[in-house]
Amino acid sequence: MPELRPDQDLIYDWNVQRRRTALARKPPVFFDETLRDGIQGPSIIDPPVEAKKKILALTDALGVQWADIGLPGAGPRAYEDVKSLVRFIDDEGLSILPAAAARTHINDIRPIAEISQATGRAIEVMAFLGTSPIRQYAESWDLDRLLKLSGEAIEFAVKEGLPICFVTEDTIRSRPETLAKLFLNAIDKGVDRLCLCDTVGHASPDGVRNLIQFTRYLIDGTGADVGIDWHGHNDRGLGVANTIFALEYGADRLHGTALGIGERVGNTALDQVLLNLKLMGEIDNDLKNMEAWCTAVSEAMGWAIAPDYPLMGRDAFRTATGVHAAAVIKAEQKGHDWLADRIYSGVPAGEFGKSQSIEIGHMSGQSNVIYWLTKRGYDVDPDLVAHIFQHAKQGNHTLSDDEVLALVESWQK
Repeated sequence: MPELRPDQDLIYDWNVQRRRTALARKPPVFFDETLRDGIQGPSIIDPPVEAKKKILALTDALGVQWADIGLPGAGPRAYEDVKSLVRFIDDEGLSILPAAAARTHINDIRPIAEISQATGRAIEVMAFLGTSPIRQYAESWDLDRLLKLSGEAIEFAVKEGLPICFVTEDTIRSRPETLAKLFLNAIDKGVDRLCLCDTVGHASPDGVRNLIQFTRYLIDGTGADVGIDWHGHNDRGLGVANTIFALEYGADRLHGTALGIGERVGNTALDQVLLNLKLMGEIDNDLKNMEAWCTAVSEAMGWAIAPDYPLMGRDAFRTATGVHAAAVIKAEQKGHDWLADRIYSGVPAGEFGKSQSIEIGHMSGQSNVIYWLTKRGYDVDPDLVAHIFQHAKQGNHTLSDDEVLALVESWQK
């Protein structure tokens, strides 16, 4: 019998059929918005700068290349936090590159220039401006005003020696003739990147494709070397999927936040983007610190992680169902950790610093009880197994470890 190749012989992967190449023409670049756009969430706490430093260091450890570290034009505290974080990057020798947000107004960009001069560090300006017709109508803006605001902002940043990304808010609902004039004007003024935004979570994958291809053709027609960013939100639940499609359709840099925090239902969850691209073989980042990163964000920002949240939720790798637990146990008995980690999980817990957990509840079989006792060094007495099993079957929930230990102690007495 030929030697078993678990990754090829035990899982047939429909995901890769008819795909002959990688998603991207070059390795993905990631842009973390946790410390800026993420903090705009109405239920989020803006944490102290020391907590932001910890989060930034963990973001760097995941191999994320860029981070938006604030909007210094918002006020004195925001200004000082951004300056402290830039210095922290240098002091700690982090690889991550800093960016800061600004309205397309010189008064917002000037604080970024001042911090750059004070720290001796280039900071990318993320200059944003609403461009959709619905936004223009609400603000009483016309195209001439948009061209003037964006043009002056870009010229100022270029004069100050700052890299600049022109962020068109609500790009996905903006007219192509408006975008064409704004983008060509921005390119002419010396912009480094164009950020395409699904600000209200309107996009579907078709919309992502259409917008990125339109922008790519426009840039290519100028001959300029201008990058394309994709910035998504999750109002339709498509944030992660849209961002992966954006990579395939030609985006150079992908935005997101830890745990998908942000306004309304949040931004694209960058942790889930990293998770999926790792499993798809598109990146080789060491993601063992993912739990530490997400936990630091959760604690610092007062954001509870839902039990069923992918990878990070407490239920992500737990099972108390008899059939599922039995399959995991049988896999372990075959001596295959690889097999046990995948038999009932599309995400291998071990690759992300996590582990599978078999527990006991009203849907369990006796194998759950035997496994629980064995893992904790107890003798598997049939009477003890029956005692715990009968109690679990009479209940309506998964037992905590303390509840099972109490049953063990009551039986021993």
